[in-house]
Amino acid sequence: MLDFIVIYLWLVILILLAIIVIARTIRIVPQSYAYVVERIGAYNRTCNVGLHILIPLLDRIANKVSLKEQVMDFAPQPVITKDNVTMQIDTVVYFQITDPRLFTYGVVRPLNAIENLTATTLRNIIGDLELDETLTSRDIINSRMRSILDEATDPWGIKIHRVEVKNIIPPRDIQEAMEKQMRAERERREAILQAEGKKTAAILTAEGKKESMILEASAEKEAQIARAEGEAEALRLVYEAQAKGIEYINSASPKQAYVTLEGFKALEKLAEGEATKIIIPSELQGLASAVTSIAEIARDPKKEK
Repeated sequence: MLDFIVIYLWLVILILLAIIVIARTIRIVPQSYAYVVERIGAYNRTCNVGLHILIPLLDRIANKVSLKEQVMDFAPQPVITKDNVTMQIDTVVYFQITDPRLFTYGVVRPLNAIENLTATTLRNIIGDLELDETLTSRDIINSRMRSILDEATDPWGIKIHRVEVKNIIPPRDIQEAMEKQMRAERERREAILQAEGKKTAAILTAEGKKESMILEASAEKEAQIARAEGEAEALRLVYEAQAKGIEYINSASPKQAYVTLEGFKALEKLAEGEATKIIIPSELQGLASAVTSIAEIARDPKKEK
């Protein structure tokens, strides 16, 4: 009975050892990962996605590396600008491991190395810029940092895709001065806009008055032309009527008595005027005496008999 128990224990131990050996021998690498394998302490190979067989007691997995793009958000770093202004700047770095072997053996604590490298690079770049340039040159800072970090981390098997300046925090007194400056700038723009609006309104009002005066003058001119044309047309019609009257009179061959009568009508109109002296032609004086005689005969019909 005791022998059976011993055999049973040895069998269990062998089964456990077999399971352990198989577990350490067969390795399945998941997607987006790579395993760095060492054999007797030296680099042997890099296992990518799939099933891999390791030699027990000789091979071991030195590092499991993620090939996904990773993001590191670093704490704010104190930097000094060219004009001696101290501020806090925090950055975000997007990177990807492209060579698991170099990443494993290139540098100790590579993520910490990236953080320190980012901080020193940022200080060097900001040290060449003044405060105003720092606040308005984020794209330039991002581009220069990405280029420098990508070149520096290439021996570590790391590819830097993007570097973003997340926040720029100047000192409190600088923030207050900037707020006052922005407020003054907004007030200045408001005053300029109001002045431009008043100027535009005055120009439009003057142009409206000018156009109104031009239209009034043009209307008055056209009215005067119309009145002059109307008067000219009226005179023309009067003269045409007079000419036709004279023509009719001439065509009728008037007698001397009609001519004399018309002369008297003219004298009557002259007498009704305001003139104090009237000069009568000599040929009309004889006519006047004849008219006087006719008038007397008309008043006394007995004398004619």
